[in-house]
Amino acid sequence: MPETMTKTDPIDSCPPAGQLMPLALQHVLVMYAGAVAVPLIVGRALNLSPQEVAFLISADLFACGIATIIQSWGIPGFGIKMPVMMGVTFASVGPILSIAGTTDVGLTGIFGSVIAAGLFGIVIAPFISRLLPLFPPVVTGTIILVIGISLMRVGINWAGGGVPTLTRVVDGVPGQFPNPAYAQPQGLMIAGFVLLVILSLLRWTTGFLRNIAVLLGIVAGCVVASLLGLMHFEKVAEAHWVDIVLPFHFGMPTFHLIPILTMCIVIIVTLIESLGMFLALGEMTDRKVSKAALTRGLRADGLGTLIGGVFNTFPYTSFSQNVGLVGVTGIRSRWVTVAGGAIMICLGLLPKMAALVESVPQVVLGGAGIVMFGMVAVTGVRILSTVDFRTRPNDLFIVAVSVGVGMIPIVAPGFFQSLPHDLHPLLESGILLAAIVSVLLNLFFNGMRSKTSVEQETAGAAASAEHC
Repeated sequence: MPETMTKTDPIDSCPPAGQLMPLALQHVLVMYAGAVAVPLIVGRALNLSPQEVAFLISADLFACGIATIIQSWGIPGFGIKMPVMMGVTFASVGPILSIAGTTDVGLTGIFGSVIAAGLFGIVIAPFISRLLPLFPPVVTGTIILVIGISLMRVGINWAGGGVPTLTRVVDGVPGQFPNPAYAQPQGLMIAGFVLLVILSLLRWTTGFLRNIAVLLGIVAGCVVASLLGLMHFEKVAEAHWVDIVLPFHFGMPTFHLIPILTMCIVIIVTLIESLGMFLALGEMTDRKVSKAALTRGLRADGLGTLIGGVFNTFPYTSFSQNVGLVGVTGIRSRWVTVAGGAIMICLGLLPKMAALVESVPQVVLGGAGIVMFGMVAVTGVRILSTVDFRTRPNDLFIVAVSVGVGMIPIVAPGFFQSLPHDLHPLLESGILLAAIVSVLLNLFFNGMRSKTSVEQETAGAAASAEHC
């Protein structure tokens, strides 16, 4: 780390060595379940062997670590240099399964489309960052609020131990069936216990213990889960100590037009979502996010996706879960996430360590997820509290309609099922819908405002929110 690093800027300063790794591990634990979910889901859906699925997970962790270090540490032209953890976007699951189900391009075709989409993301990143004048606090706060509310579904399902319904094939016909393991009393009690531990630590501790409250809550939950026989270590014993992640493990990528176009749509979605997350981090860390910084951050998303395709994995984006963790702990140092990226690389190279983290039950992560994801929503509320609705009453309708539209994919997943299938990657993202509607309504009611006035209002909102 550079010796000239300032000690006064909390983003660029580094915690003591004894605190750095626990704080980094906390970030890894927060995102781990989400990070491995996509390769796990895709691998099983494509009927890959257990060994191939395991390799997909290791490759994902390895590439995730590289992308995180690029984003947080920064290299020339890439990286927002803020506390950001990178992971595979859930927005890619549906399109990937659609490509696999409607074409015969195979895994090499999927990885080829990911590589092409990464290059596309790098090219269009500067144009996405120029949208800053379209994001005054009323728009930013609304988007961040919807991000937090959308993530709560993930945290609640974690607390329930999975998802309410499972897809099974009966007599050759796929169907939805209730998950008998979902929301069992024992799992709910463990999630509630983790939540209680975290809240107790936040209430009665200070300093370092308060900063790692989420990590300690997860550890306490793992102890209880082990005593109840819900945490198993067979996979840890069976896993190899060391394994190497090689590029193009499944063969050289192939490139096909329709899969590439589909994945480019996914990249547009993830870049717009990342734009909102970077603005959220700016509010949380009290750092003005410039257009150049946004461009570097979005380019890093594209580069992460390109690296993902090379190393046999999928599109990458900045993880919202870890934005919530920054809000909970108040730890703003980007070196914490740099160390988190290094841990992810180690997990990708050391399957036994990855298996240990993987053994953490979802119900344990659920108790922590409710706190973290809720903090993202609260950040949006704090930003909206700085908007003067009395002088601009039409801003009330911007928030109301945008939140309502953003909730459609959550409360009514089949709402857009009759529309063209190619539009589903766009319409099934509540965050994207809320972003589009809030931007358009802001233009309709308030018109296009200057970049300077938006930056001043955003800075004022950050200063006011800091004292909320």
